[in-house]
Amino acid sequence: MFAVYAAEPNADAPLDSLTVGERPEPEVPDGWVAVRVSAASLNMHDLWTLRGVGIKPEQFPMILGCDGAGTLEDGTEVVLHSVIGDASLFGDETLDPKRTLLTEKHQGTFADTVVVPKRNVLPKPENLTAAQAAVMGTAWLTAYRMLFVKSGLRPGQTMLVQGASGGVSTALVQLGSAAGMRVWVTGRTEEKRAVAEKLGAHATFPSGERLPERVDAVFETVGDATWSHSMRALKPGGVVVVSGSTSGPNPGADLQRLFFLQLRVIGSTMGTREELSDLLTFVSNAGISPEIGLELPMERAEEGFRAMLEGDTSGKIVFRR
Repeated sequence: MFAVYAAEPNADAPLDSLTVGERPEPEVPDGWVAVRVSAASLNMHDLWTLRGVGIKPEQFPMILGCDGAGTLEDGTEVVLHSVIGDASLFGDETLDPKRTLLTEKHQGTFADTVVVPKRNVLPKPENLTAAQAAVMGTAWLTAYRMLFVKSGLRPGQTMLVQGASGGVSTALVQLGSAAGMRVWVTGRTEEKRAVAEKLGAHATFPSGERLPERVDAVFETVGDATWSHSMRALKPGGVVVVSGSTSGPNPGADLQRLFFLQLRVIGSTMGTREELSDLLTFVSNAGISPEIGLELPMERAEEGFRAMLEGDTSGKIVFRR
């Protein structure tokens, strides 16, 4: 079958191991289902896989793609939940120490067909296109959990999103605005800040700029480059919710500010199947159209990977079959 895959790990030149070609048709174990892929979205996780992070060398070649949307054998349209873990033992599959994402142990969605556990498919809302549904399982689910499960924010409070153009960031802007938060965003360029304003941000600021007032919560996916600004931006008792560190994972902790102002730092990773179900219902009921910055046929995957590597898009990058 057709697939976009990582032939081998390449830490220094990840796109050199990106391959567009043929892979064997997958087998379907008991309790699993085959999904014919209609659309799949690109995530930073795919670049990390190309670099060999979080995956053993003997697991290559690995078909890329953490999430997507498609159809079952009977024609049912579905959205994929990317986290494969044991919810029965832990109540929350993201807390399963042996949990995995597609492309870490199991082949991914950038292919004609992907095989997943039966519980990892959910009905696609009728008013979402396949491309829109394909962004839900990773970036949008991460944003939903950060905002509605971890932050403790109430409608009317002020949130700051660090970074205006990434998939999680644009999802946070759209979700927060729809839920009645006052949404502030930082961005490196006027163009990226304009995208955030178009999506519902109430105010935008250059990265690192002093804000007019302190905020109730900061949402972090950047890390080193924005951490000190995030800590300074919080009200006493405020919270910073972290789900990534694209610019580096080891900023100065600013512990004096942390304890003196009684700030909270909360980590957040992906989300549960139930949270994905709630997200799909919320997006559908609220009439939200997820921001897609670039949509390409899967055969042109390298263009999408290069755009992500160069930070050249706003919103999600989606590949369609």
